[in-house]
Amino acid sequence: MVLKVFFPSCCSSADSGILIGRWIAEQNSAVILAVVHFPFIPVQVKQYLGEVQRVTKVSVSVLGSWSNSKQEKEESLSEFLEDLGTIFCHEPWIQISKEGDSKFWSCSTLQKHSKNPQEEEIILVYYDQRKVMLSHLHPPLDTAGQRTGDASKLSAIFDTVARSQVLFMTDRYDEGPVKLTHWQSDGVEASIIVELLKQASVPACMLLTLLLSLVSGICRSRVLKFWPLSFLWSKLSTCEQLGHRLQHLQVISSNKKAQNQNQLMRKANIFVSLLIDVALGMLLMSWLYRKNRIGHLADTLIPAADHVAEELQDLLQWLMGAPAGLKMNRALDQVLGRFFLYHIHLWISYIHLLSPFIEMILWYVGLSACLGLTVALCILSDIIALLTFHIYCFYVYGARLYCLKIYGLSSLWRLFRGKKWNVLRQRVDSCSYDLDQLFIGTLLFTILLFLLPTTALYYLVFTLLRLLVVIVQGLIHLLVDLIDSLPLYSLILRLCRSYRLAAGVKFRVLEQQDGKPLRLLMQINPLSYGGVVQTYRLPTYSCYPRDSWASLCKKLFLGELIYPWKHKGDKQN
Repeated sequence: MVLKVFFPSCCSSADSGILIGRWIAEQNSAVILAVVHFPFIPVQVKQYLGEVQRVTKVSVSVLGSWSNSKQEKEESLSEFLEDLGTIFCHEPWIQISKEGDSKFWSCSTLQKHSKNPQEEEIILVYYDQRKVMLSHLHPPLDTAGQRTGDASKLSAIFDTVARSQVLFMTDRYDEGPVKLTHWQSDGVEASIIVELLKQASVPACMLLTLLLSLVSGICRSRVLKFWPLSFLWSKLSTCEQLGHRLQHLQVISSNKKAQNQNQLMRKANIFVSLLIDVALGMLLMSWLYRKNRIGHLADTLIPAADHVAEELQDLLQWLMGAPAGLKMNRALDQVLGRFFLYHIHLWISYIHLLSPFIEMILWYVGLSACLGLTVALCILSDIIALLTFHIYCFYVYGARLYCLKIYGLSSLWRLFRGKKWNVLRQRVDSCSYDLDQLFIGTLLFTILLFLLPTTALYYLVFTLLRLLVVIVQGLIHLLVDLIDSLPLYSLILRLCRSYRLAAGVKFRVLEQQDGKPLRLLMQINPLSYGGVVQTYRLPTYSCYPRDSWASLCKKLFLGELIYPWKHKGDKQN
């Protein structure tokens, strides 16, 4: 039968003493947690193990003896360590020692109370207590009823080390009744600041939760559900981003403890994302209010708007002539061109009317960067939408007119074939038409067909302009969601402490010789980058939510509207 001994690598240089740990009889394994140094009093050791077992709920006991050849100079010490098996009464009694200056280790077992002692094959597995405890490969602590079923798995070893965390977090300067060697944390002295921050975070989180509950209550009030406040809240990306950040703050300030590692990682990712977002926003705000950059931006905004309006006027003048040598319907071309030119004139008047207040508006808008870079980017997206509102109006007019003609031509084409669209059954049925209906349908079909190229050209030009604006807004929203959804904390852990994102373990052979125990090193397999990003997947985007590219091309051909940039699915981390 194979005996597996899991030995902490930090105890390799410990003084001679006894091994304390947990014996897992189901898989014939011994998990060594620490080494008690000589000299010691057996009664004090038993009392200490009783206190550890009461706190950690782990059946800790003395499993064997540890002999370091550099420390062992008298034969009486080795004999004393062997006789300890009769005092603590554990079967089998494990003896681990180092053979002089050799790199090989000897590990044997004694079964004094067994009538038929059997020689066992021993596998000595070294592990890192810190990495095993922080890798979270053990079963959750709240599933106590499932620990018996997991006893035959390797997770029982991880569970043993994780539940013994109190043993490792002792004060390194407090020796206590017995002197131990195990992985030593920074102790109480190094965690004073952390403990003070934990104590101060409780009232801070309670105050933040109260403020957020008040804000969320105001946001859920009936006043904001009436038009036009409800319309602005649903259309402005700034309001949408503020709503998402409000949800993120509620998740972070919640006093509920994370139930599992995924919830803890989600909270940490949101917290790091908020910190980086606010830091970038403060940098942007300091850059804007330095050297009067807001004034220079306001001075260049009006000339830029005038330049865009002049370019649109030149484009409309080109469309009212013979664009690319195409023969257009002159009457319809002149009517559409003058209609759009009048809208541009109204837009220029509107911009110059707001010109005295633009610098003040930009000054107050710049203050919103203290809420985060994402809020500033969303405000920039809304400003672009407002400044290009005339392009959106042109696109809507052209799309509606083009859509009307397309559906009129398709309906008249069914009339020539003796068909009609059944609205109730949502299908095409046969129908007989008289001579007058066919004559009027022929006239209307001819008129719409000859007017279609002029309408299609205006629709094509304004659709391209609208798509250009949508692409710019889409890039801004992609940057916003990259900051919101990128698992920065997970990536930092993957680079610095990969064992915190563990995907499994692997064993490496240290030495193998006949008559000697097989020595293995247990290493933590870190989670790959793909797994980290897949766990916190970024949202996917499309100009048409829930539509494919084929459906998008079909809607563009039919003249249906392209709505502002929207996202698929949830935007949370």
